[in-house]
Amino acid sequence: MLALRLTRGARPAVQLRRLLVALASAGTGFLLLCTLGHAMSHPEDPSGSLLRLAWCLTPLAATVHLALAVARTDPGTRPRPGLAAIGLGPARLMAVSAATTALSCLLGSMLALLFFLHLRGDLTGMPFDGAAADFLAAGSPLPLPAALTLLALVPAIASVTVALVLRPRDDRPASARREARSYGRFGAYGRTTAREPFGAYGRFRARLGAGEAGDARKAAPAAEEGQRPGPDDSTAVPLVPEQNGTLPPAPAEAPKGLPWGVAVLAAGLAVEAYAHRTAGSAHTPLPAGLSGAPSVLVGWLLTAVGLAVAGPGLTHLCGRLLQSTRPGALRLLAGRVLMAEATRIGRPLGVVCAVASGIYAMALLYDPTGPEVGPLTTVGVLLVTGCTLATLFTAAVEAKQARSDTTAALLRLGAPATVLRSAAALRAGALLALFGPLTLVVAELAALPLTP
Repeated sequence: MLALRLTRGARPAVQLRRLLVALASAGTGFLLLCTLGHAMSHPEDPSGSLLRLAWCLTPLAATVHLALAVARTDPGTRPRPGLAAIGLGPARLMAVSAATTALSCLLGSMLALLFFLHLRGDLTGMPFDGAAADFLAAGSPLPLPAALTLLALVPAIASVTVALVLRPRDDRPASARREARSYGRFGAYGRTTAREPFGAYGRFRARLGAGEAGDARKAAPAAEEGQRPGPDDSTAVPLVPEQNGTLPPAPAEAPKGLPWGVAVLAAGLAVEAYAHRTAGSAHTPLPAGLSGAPSVLVGWLLTAVGLAVAGPGLTHLCGRLLQSTRPGALRLLAGRVLMAEATRIGRPLGVVCAVASGIYAMALLYDPTGPEVGPLTTVGVLLVTGCTLATLFTAAVEAKQARSDTTAALLRLGAPATVLRSAAALRAGALLALFGPLTLVVAELAALPLTP
């Protein structure tokens, strides 16, 4: 009931993102049901049906990725002060996020089932003059348990993924966690850093006075040097713009996935080159009437994984390059934001590049005189492309929400709104200048093994 109330009370933008998840779930569920229909109408070709089911894993992964991105940006399930007092702690909010994701995906699965039954003619007459009867098994009764099992895949996988990613974590170091689990004097939770004799607690007023005097002595030099006392009254924090929230903080270190991503990408391209040399090997049917060696599929998969892993590192590198060679305020702001948001938007951007390179390679290899692109292939390509783009836009929304305090601080200091828009345009241009040529190069190399 709480998940339903939070779903109903959300803003229109949040409802639109949840509707996109439902539509993606409907498209994936329809493809899975079409695979079931092909298996029913072609019992003599189990390998072909299994291959169609394997190709459905790509839109399934894209749908789950979109559902996770939408769950991360849902403001209704974000921890806020006071919610823990009424029983809505981090674990309960995680459960609400998983339930909301399951509801959106279940709505899409219901739509897919209704549309599938309509095309089969089970609800009304056969539409489109029976053109879809071949891959829908219109003349055979539909096995309801098998259909419901396929439709339950998307809600189950999406909700479990959201629960695993958004589960509460303790980000403290291991030593701090061990110290917090230990018990101190008189049953107090935690351990004090300094051990004191038993009688020291009887002189609490003397200790209080000594502590206040020590704090005053520590705060006086900080005030004379233009600093303010820290939260633990033992360190002084300099009053610089970065620590006042006017600039995004620079990450402590760059994402560590860039070398691994480049290595996996190079391995994928090497596997595809090997497949080009062994052209006489067995071929596997691909979408859009294409065919290639099984090693081509392995190479494409490694290439996509490499781009996704290297995306955060490339985004961080792009932000660092923007700040090179004596940057001004505009380039400094744009580069610092890219470095701070490299992990958040880099991975969806790498996935978009992988999908774009695959579509570009298929467009290069498509032969107009060959077999036409089927409707299910078109639905699958549109579904994967739409999910990846929606995931990237959702990650951009999450990044904007994360830096809302910085944007408000800049506006309070008198920064014009045109500067913020120019910084956003500069970030987009820098990312396009880096990832655009990379996508074209990877697409050309990916299409090479299938070139006649």
